[in-house]
Amino acid sequence: MNRPAILTKPAVHSPSHQNLALFRVYIGYRSLLSVVLLIMLVSPNTRQLVGSLNPALYVGVSLAYLATSIPLVGSLSTRLKQSQRLMIVVFLVDIIAITLLADTSGGMVSGLPILLVITVAASAVLISNRTLATLIAALSVLAILLDTVWLILQGTLETNSLFPAGLLGLLIFGVSLMVQPIARRLGRAEELARNRDSDLYTLQRLNEQIVQHMQTGILLVNNEGTVRVMNKAAAGLLAPERPVTVEHGRQLADYCQELAYQFEHWKDSGLHRAKPFTVMEGAPPVIAHFRELQPSSHQEALVFVEDYTPVTQYAQSLKLSSLGRLTASIAHEIRNPLGAISHAAQLLQESPDLSASDQRMADIILHHCERVNQIVESVMQISRREPPKPEYLLLAPWLTEFVSGYLNAQNRPAKVTIDCDYNELLVEFDPENLQRIMTNLLDNALRHSKLGTGEGTARVHVDMDFAAHQCQVDIIDAGEGVPPGELSKLFEPFYTTIEEGSGMGLYLCKELCEINNANLSYRPTDRGESCFRISMNQRAL
Repeated sequence: MNRPAILTKPAVHSPSHQNLALFRVYIGYRSLLSVVLLIMLVSPNTRQLVGSLNPALYVGVSLAYLATSIPLVGSLSTRLKQSQRLMIVVFLVDIIAITLLADTSGGMVSGLPILLVITVAASAVLISNRTLATLIAALSVLAILLDTVWLILQGTLETNSLFPAGLLGLLIFGVSLMVQPIARRLGRAEELARNRDSDLYTLQRLNEQIVQHMQTGILLVNNEGTVRVMNKAAAGLLAPERPVTVEHGRQLADYCQELAYQFEHWKDSGLHRAKPFTVMEGAPPVIAHFRELQPSSHQEALVFVEDYTPVTQYAQSLKLSSLGRLTASIAHEIRNPLGAISHAAQLLQESPDLSASDQRMADIILHHCERVNQIVESVMQISRREPPKPEYLLLAPWLTEFVSGYLNAQNRPAKVTIDCDYNELLVEFDPENLQRIMTNLLDNALRHSKLGTGEGTARVHVDMDFAAHQCQVDIIDAGEGVPPGELSKLFEPFYTTIEEGSGMGLYLCKELCEINNANLSYRPTDRGESCFRISMNQRAL
């Protein structure tokens, strides 16, 4: 989602890295042990326990033991093969050092040979080759037995000292044989845990990518209505003008009061009846659904926000399709009597005995016959609409040529100006559909300007929305505009504010824009002029 992953990316460590880490711990242990052995010789309380037979040799071996630890701390190889060899050498040195220290302190009586148990256990963990690990244990036992025999021959120990030496040898072998399978099992478990950790991280990143690229907006909201996480689709629907990275920690009411109200109602009652709403003026309608993140937790919930425009378009398409089929089925039945009425009115107008009032009635009949026929033609035209055939158009030259032809075809005085500073602007649109849209919009603009100012004028202004990669074509007139209460009905079929209109022009323009991936909207200018804006996709050169 739009925050760091809950899981951090696991570090890739091979078994050699893990062995090296444990080996460094062991190096720290042997360094500390050598220091403690030296302190025991210096301290008055423990001086009689160590180095009693040969203090000079004890001091020399202890110092050499400490000296071997210092370069090992920072010089370990990162390759397993080299580190394995180094480990074997270090364990052999430890066996020799501990055996010599025990020899100078009285052998088994000093208790120092027991330290070989730790050395053998460490070798069983760190050396992957079982044969070599067992060899280390065998060498340790052999060293203990040889040192005990040597001290017996010297007269320092009794013969019965061989029994504890043998028991210690059995203990060393037992520790080595038990630790080896345990270490291998722990290694496999650790490797499995690393693999599972990596799989979980990969799965989480995959889920995040899926959620981020979903068309449905998803928000994680806590019980207080605070948004914890949201994906890009949700940010685009609820906060299109704000950066995505600052949208966490806000309240739902900061995005839309209606959404916050629906969430609170669902949380209190457990029921939700999906109702479309708009986040801001001019934004597409959206619809929200709510689900608990954990059943019966009442702590966090998922809010799914979807663009309701496809649903309305589909419903409108169904309505249009039904209207088209209905019109097609009755068009013949309508036009036959309509043609008879129109013909009769024309014959009636030719009568020499027709009074002025009757002449007026005949004119009204003909006028409304033409209007009914126009409505039928418009509906039939929409129902027969074919898929668009988009082309790449240089907008500025196209508009100049279109407006010139449009004005030449007018039977009344009109003035249309073009304001476009983007001569190389390329758009993708069906030219026939665009010509029909512009014709209807300019007809409306000239008509309402004539009604408002007595002069038929219109202005075509082209601007760019670089953030959305769209160009905006505004058709502006000097009419009185659309009352705020009528805005919701502006693009509905058969809605018109003038007696001569059929109410199908703007609806047809809206439909033609949508099938060309464009949008038609009404927005007054800052000077109070009426403006219909076509927002279409820009094509980069």
